Amino acid sequence: MAAKIRKGDKVIVLNGRDKGRTGEVFEVRPTENKALVRGVNLVKRHQKQTQAQEGGIISKEAAIHLSNIAIVGKDGKPTRVGFKIQADGKKVRIAKRSGAEIDG
Repeated sequence: MAAKIRKGDKVIVLNGRDKGRTGEVFEVRPTENKALVRGVNLVKRHQKQTQAQEGGIISKEAAIHLSNIAIVGKDGKPTRVGFKIQADGKKVRIAKRSGAEIDG
C-alpha cells in the first residue's frame, strides 16, 4: 500500500499531549506505523558521556503513531489523504478536504 504520510510532509497532531502542534516528518517507520515529527512528542533521555558527545539529559523526538497525525492542508487545517491516478498513469496523493494535489 502506498504511504499516505511521507518524509518532508507538514503534519498536525490530532490526539495526545501535543494535540494541535505542527511539525515536519523527518522519519517514517512503515513496519511500526509510526513517524518522527520535528519538535513534537519530545521526551527526556539520559545520555552517557562519550568522547564525541557530552553526557547529561537531552530532549529528543519519540515516535508517534500515524493515526494520531494528519497532513496540514493549504488552509492550515488537517486533511485526509487520498490517491488519484492521472491520465498518464501516474499515481498522486490528493487532499480530501480541498481536492488539491499534495507535493511530494
